[in-house]
Amino acid sequence: MLEDLTTAASPASWPAAYPQGYAVVDVETTGLARDDRIISAAVYRLDARGEVEDHWYTMVNPERDPGPVWIHGLTDDMLRSAPLFPEIAEEFAARLDGRVLVAHNAVFDWSMIAREYARARREAPVRQRLCTIALAKELGLPLPNHKLESLAAHFGVVQQRAHHALDDARVLAEAFRPSLRAAARDGVRLPLLECLPLKEWSGGGAAPRIGRQGAHGSGGYPSGSWRPSRKRPACPYPNPGRYESGKPLKQGMRVAFSGDTSVDRELLEDRAVEAGLHVATSLSRLTSLLVTNDPEAGTSKVVKARQFGTPVIDEAAFGQLLRDVEPA
Repeated sequence: MLEDLTTAASPASWPAAYPQGYAVVDVETTGLARDDRIISAAVYRLDARGEVEDHWYTMVNPERDPGPVWIHGLTDDMLRSAPLFPEIAEEFAARLDGRVLVAHNAVFDWSMIAREYARARREAPVRQRLCTIALAKELGLPLPNHKLESLAAHFGVVQQRAHHALDDARVLAEAFRPSLRAAARDGVRLPLLECLPLKEWSGGGAAPRIGRQGAHGSGGYPSGSWRPSRKRPACPYPNPGRYESGKPLKQGMRVAFSGDTSVDRELLEDRAVEAGLHVATSLSRLTSLLVTNDPEAGTSKVVKARQFGTPVIDEAAFGQLLRDVEPA
C-alpha cells in the first residue's frame, strides 16, 4: 500500500518538541564487526519538516581490504585514492552538527561513525539519533519486514542503486519525510535515543568503547582499560517465561546474545541488566529471547533457538524494547 506523500500536519499542529533539523545518513563498511571501517558515507540534510536542504557523498579509504565488494561494489582500486577518514571528518561533522542523525538501523550507522571519529581522536557532533525501523513500528506501518526496500516500496520511493550510500540515503530521506509528517499529524512521540560518545583506547590496540567522559578517562575507568572483570549479580526477579511478539519485555526474562553487535556487547548486556533482565551466557529451554543480527547464522545459540522455539529478534528491535520493560 502506498502512503499519501502529500499528507502533512498543518503549521499550527506541528509538535513544538520535534527537532529543528535532521541528518539522514548511510554508511557502507568493510563489515559488521567493531574493528571494521567505513568505505563510503552520504548525508542528506533535512529541515524541521523533512524537506531536503542539500546532500553530500564521499568514498573513504579504509586502509584495509574493502570487504564484501559483491554487496557495496567498492573495490580496492576505487578506494585506494579516496581520502582517509580524518581528511573528511571535519566536512562530515559540519553536516551532522546540531541535527538528529536519522538512519535505517541507526545504532549501526552511529556506532561505525563514532568509532571512526574515535580513531581520529575526535568526537562526532551528534547527541541524538532516530531509527527509521523504530519509527515505522511507532507508526504501525504494515511492512512485510523491516528492510529499507520494504519501507521505500510502502511510500512509493524507487531505489536505483541498493547498498550505494548516496542512493540509500536519498531513498531513506524520501521515506522519512512522509513518516515524519504522519508522526506529527498523529501526535506520535519520535523514538529519539541518546548518542553516547566513543573514546579510542591508548593501550593494547583495543577497539573504541562506549562511555561517558569521566575524571579517570572515558567511562570513568582508568585509561587503557575498559571495565574491571566482575561477576554479574543474580537477577532478583523470577523468569516470567518467553517473550511474546508485540508485547513488552518483562523483568526477569532470560536474554541471550549471539554474534556481532553494533553497540559494544558489554554495554548492551549492562543495559539489559539495568532494566531487570537476566543475561544468559548460553541458550536453554528456559531462555526467553535470543538477540542476534544474523538469524540465519549457524552458531550454536541460533541452532538451539530453532530447536527450542526460542523467539529471535535483532539488536535494533531489542534496543527499542529496552525503553519500556514491564516491572516484575
